[in-house]
Formats: sequence, C-alpha cells, structure tokens
Amino acid sequence: MAAEPKLYLTAEDYLALERESVEKHEYIDGRIAAMVGGSDEHGLIQVGVTSLLRAALRGRGCYVYPSDVRIGIPAANVYTYPDTSVICGTRQFGDGRRDTLLNPTLLVEVLSPSTESHDRGRKFGYYRQIPSLQEYVLVAQDTPMIEHYIRQADGTWLWSAVEGLAETITLPTIGCTLALAEVYEQVEFGGEDG
Repeated sequence: MAAEPKLYLTAEDYLALERESVEKHEYIDGRIAAMVGGSDEHGLIQVGVTSLLRAALRGRGCYVYPSDVRIGIPAANVYTYPDTSVICGTRQFGDGRRDTLLNPTLLVEVLSPSTESHDRGRKFGYYRQIPSLQEYVLVAQDTPMIEHYIRQADGTWLWSAVEGLAETITLPTIGCTLALAEVYEQVEFGGEDG
C-alpha cells in the first residue's frame, strides 16, 4: 500500500488559505499545523502580560499585539502566532498586507504542556533568525516563573529567570518591569490541566 503524499504548501498558498480560514494555523517550511485552544490559566496569563505591556508602553512608540497577529520569519520560511508581540518603532508588514508583521522587538510565549518543548527549542530557533528581535520571554502557567532571553551585542542570548509572586522581571530593550503578581493575577495554580 502506497503512503499518502505529504502536502506541501508554498508560503503564498498558506497565506491565501489562512486569510480565509476561521481557525489559525502555524506554517513551518511548507507544512501547516492548527493552533489549539489554551487553558484557563493560559488565557489569564496571556491577557495579563499583553495588558501590562500595553499600559507600560502607552505613548512610547511601541505596539503591543495579542496572539491574533501573525509574525512572519522569511529566513526560516515560518509564520507563527506568538502569545504577545511587541514592536517598537516603524512596523514592517509582509507581502503588502497589514496582517503579517516582520520586525518584532520582543516576543512572549505562555508555556503549555503540549507546546513547551517546541517553544523552548525549534520555535526559539526560528525566532532567533529575526534580526529585530531583542528579547524572548517564556511564562510558565503551572508556577509563577518567567524566563527571559536577551540578545547580546555578539548575537548570543543571555538567559535569566525569576520565580515567585513577589518577584519582578525587567525587560531592558523596551524599558519595562513586570510584577509577577500582576502577570499571574487571578491564576489558580495546581489545576488538572496545569
């Protein structure tokens, strides 16, 4: 019995389909994957981070986007939907449309059990190919902990982490400090889905 051929889509085909789709899909070098819904904790954390960044950056020439905005990474042939994206300065859009951004300054992913290894591994590898990206933030949903990567002058990435509701994390590229107590407001730890 012959194996079914694997469907390969060009980036242009993906964008045409995605613009008509009611569901969101990530695109990784010719293949698409449907985005799945998140947990209660994931949603609360994502809203917390996005709203705190928006309030902190108001009037400073930065744009803060939730996961509805697609980020294009032409060098990796990837399109993805980070949980929060920040762009400071002039926005660059892909293919003449205003629905794919190319130049994020900071990206945030809220870790889920099903996506954590991808967010830490391959996805971060794709993100590192974005020349404008200066900071990458991973937010745990099962414990109050935030990991932070910042690009150094030599192109390497420096990792740090803070843990506990009494802690804060500074995001120097955009000049913000986030209190973990505010990021995790209303989150109840220890739920079945983590």
